[in-house]
Amino acid sequence: MLAEIITIGDEILIGQIVDTNSAFISQQLNAIGVKVYQITSIQDDETHILSALEDAKKRVDLVLVTGGLGPTKDDITKQTFCKFLGDTLVENQQVLSNIKHIFRTYIKREPLLSNLVQAMVPATATILNNIHGTAPGMWMEKENTVFVSMPGVPYEMKHLLTQEVLPRVIKKYKRPYIYHKTLLTYGKGESEIQEQIKDWEEALPTAIKLAYLPSLGRVRLRLSSTGPNEKKLKEAVEQQMDLLYALLKDIAVGYEDDTNIQERIASLLDLKKESLSLAESCTGGAIAREITAVPGASAYFKGSVVPYETHQKVSVLGVDETLIQKHTVVSAQVAQAMATQCAKLFGTHYALATTGIAGPTKGDGEDEVGTVYIAIASPSGVFSEKFSFGNLRERVIKKATNKAFEMLLKEILKN
Repeated sequence: MLAEIITIGDEILIGQIVDTNSAFISQQLNAIGVKVYQITSIQDDETHILSALEDAKKRVDLVLVTGGLGPTKDDITKQTFCKFLGDTLVENQQVLSNIKHIFRTYIKREPLLSNLVQAMVPATATILNNIHGTAPGMWMEKENTVFVSMPGVPYEMKHLLTQEVLPRVIKKYKRPYIYHKTLLTYGKGESEIQEQIKDWEEALPTAIKLAYLPSLGRVRLRLSSTGPNEKKLKEAVEQQMDLLYALLKDIAVGYEDDTNIQERIASLLDLKKESLSLAESCTGGAIAREITAVPGASAYFKGSVVPYETHQKVSVLGVDETLIQKHTVVSAQVAQAMATQCAKLFGTHYALATTGIAGPTKGDGEDEVGTVYIAIASPSGVFSEKFSFGNLRERVIKKATNKAFEMLLKEILKN
């Protein structure tokens, strides 16, 4: 079974907002055995919408449309669907009641005429009740294709998709099982990994597909398979994943659905009743942001400082100023001093520090842009490593962040 996602809105095309809806819809469809054939973003333009709907009808069984359902004149999705289906707009009492309820309960005023107009829907549409907003979802059919229209507001769309749309899709269509499992690795590039697992990859059954998903400082390896028997499908993928994990156990940190490297670090520190602090210069708090995204981080993460300016490394952290004068602020000695002082400042078992030149200019350092020192103070001492992450600022910060997590995990496992 194939599906297509169409997002409507000039704001997406001009880059004013990021289309997160398509990613969420794709994940949810994939989980129930529906393959997404294409994702299309189009203008709030009748001709463009009609063309996209007609093209999608020729390709897929299910078309999911988001956006263009607001109360303003530029929201023309419902009218365009009527033209596409040969339908007319009628007032729906269920939608009208929902609009009035939302305004009286939460907004504390009567709805405007423009709000009430949202109760006008295609006569043949099945209404999907939107408890979080005034624009309804709509389930429509033309020939052998189902068209679903949902609001573009992410939290409204997510509720409608999971509570209204997917149950109907499951009931209407017979779907194959799709199973993915993704291994997370840190520390080696995809070409190096490919060389390490080439014999296993060549022997991989044809029904199981391997995908390399590289990003800055890490590579995800996804195994995928499709078939009618869920149990056999999972067993086959799991068997191959066990073999893959054994080959890459030196760089594997877990599975994407189960954990990520931050969660693995969290569980280890929590288990050992140990603590962590950070001193981030060139990464500017990026590491702390990812650590605190894990629920319960306060159990082990005590805090961080961002001594971005050279003087703050001295006044806040207590790094010896003569050390900076002798070795420069971007050096192994200063990175290690930052980690050591950070551990003392927060009273933690582990402290991680970064200092470097993210770019685009060299700043206080003498090394080239992209030079980063990462240091870790742990119960067994303090050490640092030097890296060169290129000359693109965003890339330098992200690669430094990923490398810091990799180093920290290995150090915790050693102690």
